[in-house]
Amino acid sequence: MARIGTFKSDAARATFDDAYAAVERLWPLPATVRDVPTSYGSTRVRSSGSGDGPPFVLLHGFGGNGATWHGYVEALARDRAVHALDTMGAAGRSVQTAPLRRETDLARWFTEVLDGLGVERAHVVGESQGAWHATVMAMHAPGRLASVSLIEPNGVFARVPVRSLMRMLRLGANPTENGWRRMAAWLTPGVTLPGEVLAVAKAAQGFRPGLGWARTLTDAEVRSLSVPLLAILGDRSVVSNPVRTGDRLRSLAPRAEIEVYEDRGHGVLGEIPEEILGRVTAFASSHDSERLPTSRH
Repeated sequence: MARIGTFKSDAARATFDDAYAAVERLWPLPATVRDVPTSYGSTRVRSSGSGDGPPFVLLHGFGGNGATWHGYVEALARDRAVHALDTMGAAGRSVQTAPLRRETDLARWFTEVLDGLGVERAHVVGESQGAWHATVMAMHAPGRLASVSLIEPNGVFARVPVRSLMRMLRLGANPTENGWRRMAAWLTPGVTLPGEVLAVAKAAQGFRPGLGWARTLTDAEVRSLSVPLLAILGDRSVVSNPVRTGDRLRSLAPRAEIEVYEDRGHGVLGEIPEEILGRVTAFASSHDSERLPTSRH
């Protein structure tokens, strides 16, 4: 049943607010922070940079928020604006007032945010769960996207292995300090999160999300993706199934570009940020003038 995301208690909200504020202080550039009204509630947006091309719009992964893009915004904002969203229904400073019942609701929320920002078309970058949300936009609001870059799109083009799901569920059921360390070593090897980011991810567990989980697209849905698409995968990812994902995209979406990075896991962005962001910015620049079908939401 669709629900509205909410904190489990006032104490959980207070803990999260403190952790969020600490992550905000890591943002390295001057920023405009605004709350954009939508049919589903107000959306917190953090914006930096400027330029004439379509801006980047960033969609974070599970346990993250717009401010957790702080380590990557400088590279993305060199010649264009960047808007980092707190996804509706996730732990953050967005305030949900109506449920997201269908994927088309998520697409409507996104287009209303773009409208509120005065953005006609954007290059959307999504990581992990954010890659699923970016894919929803590509399916239901293609006319608003100049391109979409999916970093470790777990569950979107290939099912997450059952053993990986079970391991993540075990952490969620009993999130001990030792469990967090073992999970990080398994899920994102080679990545050391700043203490502030780890703290906000932990605090996000005090939030009951109003978002569903990624589902694997049908063949027809993959074929229908008209937006220029870049998929970035780590060949050792335990969740994205890089071989299956690559095979499906090559077969069903031959215009999609696929980059699989050797000896990298689900945290490939955190492992080699300069290489990943260079690939993303080059891809976006090559599609600045792309014109696509009108929105279908």
